[in-house]
Amino acid sequence: MSTKFVLNETSYFGKGSREELAGEIKKRNFNKVFLVSDKALVEAGVTAKVEEILSKEGIAYDLYDDIKPNPTIKNVTDGVEACKKSGADVIVAVGGGSSMDTAKGISIVMTNPDRADIKSLNGLSNTVNRGMPVIALPTTAGTAAEVTINYVITDEEAEVKMVCVDPNDIPIIAIVDSELMASMPKGLAAATGMDALTHAVEGYITKGHNEMSDMFHMKAIKLIFKYLAAAVNDKDDEAIEMMGMAQYIAGMGFSNVGLGIVHSMAHQLGAVYDTPHGIANAILLPTVMRFNGEVCYERFRDILTELNVPAENLSKEEVIETFVKMIKELSEKVGITQTVSEVGGRKEDFEMLAEKAMEDPCKPGNPREVTKQDFIDLFEKAY
Repeated sequence: MSTKFVLNETSYFGKGSREELAGEIKKRNFNKVFLVSDKALVEAGVTAKVEEILSKEGIAYDLYDDIKPNPTIKNVTDGVEACKKSGADVIVAVGGGSSMDTAKGISIVMTNPDRADIKSLNGLSNTVNRGMPVIALPTTAGTAAEVTINYVITDEEAEVKMVCVDPNDIPIIAIVDSELMASMPKGLAAATGMDALTHAVEGYITKGHNEMSDMFHMKAIKLIFKYLAAAVNDKDDEAIEMMGMAQYIAGMGFSNVGLGIVHSMAHQLGAVYDTPHGIANAILLPTVMRFNGEVCYERFRDILTELNVPAENLSKEEVIETFVKMIKELSEKVGITQTVSEVGGRKEDFEMLAEKAMEDPCKPGNPREVTKQDFIDLFEKAY
């Protein structure tokens, strides 16, 4: 049985690595950039750090920044029209998951015009053509969209987050520059860091895990537990750089083996209540890991051992509770203490949320089988 792994063509890491952007654009004979970012980053001067490089090297570009934190179908369709009008031949995405996901959607539709409705991209895609080239520069340490084959777009009308899985969308170049991440507000750094932890943990226990993905996910878990608090609370330069590396490593893994029902549930909180994705994951992760631990506690034991927590002689219940406690403690250290109720969740919505979660593309990868009633119970426990 063969195992397929899809990764970026080229990646750069380290403080100031954005300086490599102009050389890559010129080497590949691109003529004009369609720069995709969001208004908050533009106003904060973060996008300007990339614009300066383009301007200094005489590279023409047009900026598109009409993007919501949970990007919508309209954000993508408007972006496609703007991209066509610009005449650009490469997309440069600067931002977190919102900017990069929007850029991926634009990229795919630019070369697969039959998918202009966007809704047909939901789930496992069978697009024919490689997307318009994308160079991704993340400004958050969480989503790893710069190295994955996934992107998430909200269908506001249906109140559904569409998880689009397509090898044709992966950026050709990822530039992970910690200087672009250093300006993240504490809340965003915490949320995206817990998103990265969720990717790593769910990827490690998903049904599709393998030796290659295990290597990536375990390393990411160790780095996140070591560096996240310092990156968030102390703005420590080394910790910020290592969190950028950790989220990228986790992305290499989960992009190839899938996730689980933390994401199935978090997607619904984002679609219905506009809850930031990292916050939703942080809220749900302990509750879902206690549920999943019934079938994968030995995987938890492996994680605890790698984190230098004596676990060899712990019972199943002790392993589960120790691991869940560590997740909760890390979340609290970085200031995430919310519950489902505190982000707008309503008990009367749980059945509807559960029905949507049952259809989420991340559900099949969960290590434990889950029913609609299980989802309702899990939302209740995290309420």
